[in-house]
Amino acid sequence: MNEISWGIIGCGDVTEVKSGPAFSKVPGSRLQAVMRRDGAKAADYAARHGVPRWYANAADLLADPAVTAVYIATPPAAHEAYTLQALAAGKPVYVEKPMATSAAAARRMADAAQAAGIPLVVAHYRRAQPLFRKVKELLEGGAIGTPLSAELVLHEPHDAGLVARGDSPWRLDPAVSGGGLFWDLAPHALDLLLHWFGTPEMSSGASWNAYGTYEVPDTTAGIARLPGGVLATGRWCFGWPRKEDRCTLTGTEGTLRFSIFAPAPLLLERDGTETRFDFPPLPHVQEPMIAAVTAHFLGQGPNPAPAREGVAVMEWMEAYGKGS
Repeated sequence: MNEISWGIIGCGDVTEVKSGPAFSKVPGSRLQAVMRRDGAKAADYAARHGVPRWYANAADLLADPAVTAVYIATPPAAHEAYTLQALAAGKPVYVEKPMATSAAAARRMADAAQAAGIPLVVAHYRRAQPLFRKVKELLEGGAIGTPLSAELVLHEPHDAGLVARGDSPWRLDPAVSGGGLFWDLAPHALDLLLHWFGTPEMSSGASWNAYGTYEVPDTTAGIARLPGGVLATGRWCFGWPRKEDRCTLTGTEGTLRFSIFAPAPLLLERDGTETRFDFPPLPHVQEPMIAAVTAHFLGQGPNPAPAREGVAVMEWMEAYGKGS
């Protein structure tokens, strides 16, 4: 096989720019089919994006022999079922984050992929973006010495538009999303810390409704010990009066500062000197990861975001986000 022919299950808003077009831009990749339960919307998406086939039923897409891999971009409540169906059909899977609505569901997905011997990749796509690859390079090169701490802060005013709400606020329905906005946004940052430092050796936190803005918790805080004794702290608040988005990595010889979502430079402070790294915005934020996933599915590279690491992120989120 020298090309991956993709099918998208759930061609909703998130696939319009962030991911969908990239499947036809990455070498060795093409978008063959899309599915959405609303057939008219699936047909419209296919027409606008030049996709040969569309379906209103996931089983029909999975039965299409021309589809050799599947991208699951539905809300999280459907991730497990569609992943298991795709694996049963023999199709490698790239599944959106959060991996599932619970760590238990994520473990079942990882177990099924391992048993089937079929690749499963989680869409922790920031790992592959140039800014965060540079952070990893600097850490591994000793730019800040021995890492000591990692601080995450994400504050957002109510309904500030950081995340698309879509036609219905499913991100605020735990039965569909797994939790509130923390559940939707925290995987990005927590996965990066796991990617750079390893799986938490301990983690604890709490979520509560501080502002009464939503029926689900709007505030989360947590602490974790990462390998090497790195202290990780984080707080997420979706009723704050102003936007704040920062990650600070402190070591024995310097500090790295950057944002997870906001378009901001990467700053390295060391020996009283600040070095700035700028990165142009990406037209399709998932394109670097989709390139890595395609290479993996073609047998040309490692799994860029393994399912077991996705499970670890889910466990970490539960330690923070299920508290009270």
